[in-house]
Amino acid sequence: MVDVGKKDETLRRAVATGQIRMASETLAAIMAGNIAKGDVFATARIAGIQAAKQCASLIPLCHTLLLSSVSVDFEADPELPGVRVMAACSLTGKTGVEMEALTATSVAALTLYDMCKAIDRGMVIEDIKLESKTGGQSGDWGRAPSC
Repeated sequence: MVDVGKKDETLRRAVATGQIRMASETLAAIMAGNIAKGDVFATARIAGIQAAKQCASLIPLCHTLLLSSVSVDFEADPELPGVRVMAACSLTGKTGVEMEALTATSVAALTLYDMCKAIDRGMVIEDIKLESKTGGQSGDWGRAPSC
């Protein structure tokens, strides 16, 4: 692990996004609450938050962090068709939270797949990426808007 002992504590925040493509009928079933396993978004939100909190157990050499905030949000997109996932993590600490936000996004998308696989095994999880990060020695970073 990288030694962060001499680094200053700063407010750090990271946002990651991803999406899961699915059949239009699957998205309609989610929106109507007709998924046999239950509330898809509530379950995926909890899974994403838990994943962010367990990041150091999942990703080798990640520091264990005392997160001050984790949010996981979803946007149904009929044009995709599918669901867009966004996770944001923050803390005041000596190392960033990019991996926690990416892990939350990934596990939330995996949970969406798990909740819906009985009706749609063709779903595709894609485009998981860091959107922005703030704080730390390297300063702020944000993804350039795509054309």
